[in-house]
Amino acid sequence: VKFNNCAGNKGVRYETNSLDFKVRADGTLFAAHQLQVPPKPLVLRVTAWDPQSLGRRETMVRFLVAEKSQHNGHKAKGRRTVPGDLSQQQSDTLLPWRQHQSPNGLRRQKRDWVIPPINVPENSRGPFPQQLVRIRSDKDKEIHIRYSITGVGADQPPMEVFSIDPVSGRMYVTRPMDREERASYHLRAHAVDMNGNKVENPIDLYIYVIDMNDNRPEFINQVYNGSVDEGSKPGTYVMTVTANDADDSTTANGMVRYRIVTQTPQSPSQNMFTINSETGDIVTVAAGLDREKVQQYIVIVQATDMEGNLNYGLSNTATAIITVTDVNDNPPEFTTSTVSVGALAPPGSAAGIRGDRGRAVPQWGLLERGGLAAEFGSPLGFSRPMGRREKMQHFVVAVDYEMNRAFMLTVMVSNQAPLASGIQMSFQSTAGVTISVTDVNEAPYFPTNHKLIRLEEGVPMGTVLTTFSAVDPDRFMQQAVRYSKLSDPANWLNINATNGQITTAAVLDRESDYIKNNVYEATFLAADNGVPPASGTGTLQIYLIDINDNAPELLPKEAQICEKPNLNVINITAADADIDPNVGPFVFELPSVPSAVRKNWTITRLNGDYAQLSLRIMYLEAGVYDVPIIVTDSGNPPLYNTSVIKVKVCPCDENGDCTTIGAVAAAGLGTGAIIAILICIIILLTMVLLFVVWMKRREKERHTKQLLIDPEDDVRDNILKYDEEGGGEEDQDYDLSQLQQPETMDHMLNKTPGVRRVDERPIGAEPQYPIRPVIPHPGDIGDFINEGLRAADNDPTAPPYDSLLVFDYEGSGSTAGSVSSLNSSSSGDQDYDYLNDWGPRFKKLADMYGGGEED
Repeated sequence: VKFNNCAGNKGVRYETNSLDFKVRADGTLFAAHQLQVPPKPLVLRVTAWDPQSLGRRETMVRFLVAEKSQHNGHKAKGRRTVPGDLSQQQSDTLLPWRQHQSPNGLRRQKRDWVIPPINVPENSRGPFPQQLVRIRSDKDKEIHIRYSITGVGADQPPMEVFSIDPVSGRMYVTRPMDREERASYHLRAHAVDMNGNKVENPIDLYIYVIDMNDNRPEFINQVYNGSVDEGSKPGTYVMTVTANDADDSTTANGMVRYRIVTQTPQSPSQNMFTINSETGDIVTVAAGLDREKVQQYIVIVQATDMEGNLNYGLSNTATAIITVTDVNDNPPEFTTSTVSVGALAPPGSAAGIRGDRGRAVPQWGLLERGGLAAEFGSPLGFSRPMGRREKMQHFVVAVDYEMNRAFMLTVMVSNQAPLASGIQMSFQSTAGVTISVTDVNEAPYFPTNHKLIRLEEGVPMGTVLTTFSAVDPDRFMQQAVRYSKLSDPANWLNINATNGQITTAAVLDRESDYIKNNVYEATFLAADNGVPPASGTGTLQIYLIDINDNAPELLPKEAQICEKPNLNVINITAADADIDPNVGPFVFELPSVPSAVRKNWTITRLNGDYAQLSLRIMYLEAGVYDVPIIVTDSGNPPLYNTSVIKVKVCPCDENGDCTTIGAVAAAGLGTGAIIAILICIIILLTMVLLFVVWMKRREKERHTKQLLIDPEDDVRDNILKYDEEGGGEEDQDYDLSQLQQPETMDHMLNKTPGVRRVDERPIGAEPQYPIRPVIPHPGDIGDFINEGLRAADNDPTAPPYDSLLVFDYEGSGSTAGSVSSLNSSSSGDQDYDYLNDWGPRFKKLADMYGGGEED
């Protein structure tokens, strides 16, 4: 019997349920003593149990007793004994089916044989097909039998690995086998007659592939990383390397052995490590590991099968990197015994202490000693190493120049962990450190930040709220602090620039959008006049207490209701910007004036916040009604507001909804209103038509009354009267009476006092100007203008008058120069042609001066 527990069957024991038979360790079943086996079939139960896993497995073994064809030298009837019959049964011929003759001539069927496994070596070179075994039935002497096999490798994938001659029963393997692909095959042999009828029961055939050494060991990783402490004793475990061989592990083909090929560097010895040949465990074999000398070893490990036989086995290699880890075997030391440094006050400033013999690992640290730690709670610390053997000291909290200008420290460096065993050295080192603090300009700060005050809203403008002052920490610097606003969203506050007093610049309203959760927040800035200047900020929070300063508002503003009272009512409520207790419950009531309101409407209270508005009378004409309602809140004192709700009264259907006709009627557009709107539209269209006709007539008259002259020459100037110019810049307070005609003149006595012209109109007959016809002809306009111009030029009574004018002395000190030096240029090289481009008003000057030689 064959049993496999997937662990090489080591320690497996076999037992049977019969005292006549036993099973050896290799699974061979044998008789325990000489015995006579009865001719009937014999069935044994074989048990295999594993003492390690305490697992048990059982199988049944059937025996078919073989009887000789001749007994006591007598020959069977009808059959000749031919010596050649034995030669036909070759050593590779199996007779799994045996027939026997009973004494009375009847044939009886014996139990089937259990065929032993067939072993086939892998990687066979052939030739193929290669015969494995021959099976036959002894009935083939009587009838023609056809043999066949079924199972994996025959008629199941992989297909046609095995084949059988249907006539002779010889079974063949058709190609090389690979045990790593499949280690065993289970086939069934069948025997049938020419008609396909079963002659014998199917027989199980087990084929096992014999392993060959055709696979090298393969390491799980090509590179293994391990570590070992420096100074480790011989035999210290480092790591384990593992290689797997795909060959059968129960044979030498799959038994892997390990060995170390090389070690780099070979210091202090070329054999610092050894490896267990069977398990692959790498351990130290020599002393002297020192991280300060060798930090890493590279070991090449070889794995060989065939139990490590280098002549026949296959090999493979891998790399093991062994890192020597540091242990606390070197005490730290300062490079100098005293250090003097300067430091700024802000935290994190370096104090300049460094030096040790150890590494930057958690096993060592710096500890300060002296009066500083006890007095200030250890304001110094040490940062991460700047290099392999140095550390930078820094302030972990801010130091104050005004409190301490210098620090005297005794710094000790020691290992947090004790030194490794066997180290006879001091585990600590000390050094003196003097730190001078440099004063810097520090920003002012607000002692209470954020500062919270509480007051009622609505305080008047100019009210003093609080004093929000800052403190300048620089006591040895004579500096002034100035205050200013940094953030005031609503611009409600003012701050005194010198003392920080906060006053209101406007009325504080809790209902403003700038208020969040009843709190108004403003930020102020305090700046000193240091070099460079520094500033600090502070936040002032004002909690506003609500007062009843907002009257309630009625909601909704519009509604509709049926013209006849029914269940259709209007639900009303109120909204108040204040908060409790200055809001509800609200009181809803109708005013007494006008009286029609209370006559037509009524209000029913539902609760503190809601009420119902409904009709009091049985019928109200459709239309839009403005219903005033007085809403009063519950504040102290209470506030009320008279709000108007527009109620659309309309006819309703049976469901209480306004009908379409009712909605139009409710909008207030009766017959009279519609007629009035139509009349207004007609009047407006008539006015537009008349305006268009008038514009067309005016345009037509304008075309018929055009002047005969060129429009560019049509210059119509007006005589404008301007006031007197006045004196010079230093003579503004002049006396106008000096420019007037003396009042003592006889011919001026009858004139009214005041400012008048100093030139006099001559006495004489006034010229007669031509009279313009009422409806002039366009051709007479030019003549009319020319006649009027000539009459005006020859009229001595028209200003200005030709008379002697007397002017007063203007005064001295005028910034304007004298005009006496101005004269006309007598040279003829001046070009006045540009006057032609100045328009019709300068046409006369252009004619006078622009004529050139033609004049």
